Amino acid sequence: MRMRELGRTGIQVSAYCLGTMMFGKLGNPDHEDCARMVHRALDAGINFIDTADVYGYSETEEIVGKALKGRRDDVVLATKVNGRMGEGPNRGGSSRRWIIAEVEQSLRRLRTDHIDLYQLHHPDPTTDIEEPLSALTDLVRAGKVRAIGTSNLPPSQIVEAQWTAQRRALQRPRSEQPPYSLLNRGIEREVLPVCRTYGMGVLVWSPLAMGLLTGKYRKGDPRPDNQRMRWVPGHLTDERKLDAVERLAAVAEEAGLSLPHLAMAFATAHPDVSSAIIGPRTGEQLDDLLAGAATTLGDDVLDRIDEIVPPGTDVGPIDVSYTPPALTRPALRRRPAGERAAA
Repeated sequence: MRMRELGRTGIQVSAYCLGTMMFGKLGNPDHEDCARMVHRALDAGINFIDTADVYGYSETEEIVGKALKGRRDDVVLATKVNGRMGEGPNRGGSSRRWIIAEVEQSLRRLRTDHIDLYQLHHPDPTTDIEEPLSALTDLVRAGKVRAIGTSNLPPSQIVEAQWTAQRRALQRPRSEQPPYSLLNRGIEREVLPVCRTYGMGVLVWSPLAMGLLTGKYRKGDPRPDNQRMRWVPGHLTDERKLDAVERLAAVAEEAGLSLPHLAMAFATAHPDVSSAIIGPRTGEQLDDLLAGAATTLGDDVLDRIDEIVPPGTDVGPIDVSYTPPALTRPALRRRPAGERAAA
């Protein structure tokens, strides 16, 4: 397994990161089987594990904590905070109140005294960025967190976080976790260059495009009635994406690769990507992905990919990707009717 630096933190991480969103009742409810996958990944050379408090509503962190018994020191352990974790107005978000409370729960569930990378899971437009940065700085100084990061931030907010940290002498975010795949290359336009400027590591999620690049969803095939189809139906049935998948599958076949191996090799080929998250639900899926870990792509293959999905472009959005409030709330882009009439 190839190792890369996580930005300029000095931390070495594997090119593949084991994502655990599928561990627990929403994916694989067999805790022992999930633990075996963790051990298989570690034995294969993966030293980076990513989870979140909201995965399985705390169940996933508990699975990971149990699986790492006796092997915690071998792992760069990352988790995230921000998702809603229960009833009540303050059981989620990026406030100091919630971060300070929830990190203790994550530490307990993960059975550890520190988190190597603690990430803000989503942008929080209701909270001043200084609020979470101040709380995360205190956690670093207390030794409970080693480095901090962000996830799903637009480039302008990445810059704002860096500037705020510098002005206020707070810990700077050392990593960003955006979506990136053969079908969604939008981060190449600004996110990756901004991360390079600030020496941030980049941990990309969904390099298999939420399942579209597994080869299981092909143009003209019957639509399966499964949880993934119910979760991101627009993404999995987008004709533009299905057309692109057919063309990419042909590239993979000509290169003698499976489509998932082509997709993972592409995601890890970018020099600004530190690691790509794999999210297997079964041991068989994990083994298949590990089998392609040494795959590299030649310039001829990368050039053909560029012709199908040009650099810096997305073939449509992902259903679960972050959309700024200004695009979802009409009141933020329309003057009140009375003011428009007066003008």
